[in-house]
Amino acid sequence: MSRTTPEQNTALVLEAFDTLFNKRDYATAEKFWSPNYIQHSAHIAPGRNGLFNLVRSLPDTLKYENQLIVAEGNYVIAHGRFSGMGRPAAWVAADIVRVEDGKLAEHWDVLQDEATKAQSVSGLPMFGDRFPDGLLQRTTRWQSEKMSALGQ
Repeated sequence: MSRTTPEQNTALVLEAFDTLFNKRDYATAEKFWSPNYIQHSAHIAPGRNGLFNLVRSLPDTLKYENQLIVAEGNYVIAHGRFSGMGRPAAWVAADIVRVEDGKLAEHWDVLQDEATKAQSVSGLPMFGDRFPDGLLQRTTRWQSEKMSALGQ
């Protein structure tokens, strides 16, 4: 088993997320995710293929932005935003990744719809220093409701 530093693991996770979610370069992404990848997310089918197939099914507008990332040993926690998924609101996520032999080996997540200013009891945004554009959220919500009404 090869040893990596927390700094190497942080860089690995950021590059892996960018390659898969933003660039959608599946061939290159395979080098980042272990073939034996363990998926604990309730939203994603098992294994590396479950994750890749989910991303393939999402609109080309999918975007991942990272705000904060910390690592200790072989574990990395990334606080980020997934937007452009066709959902009423972006997801703000805490992704926990275990790295083994220089690859993403295991994943857990906590996901929450991003709150608008009107929804935020604290008065602070959940991600970055600005609230999401309410018009964009309303448009996306309308599109999502329309698709649901059409059975899609």
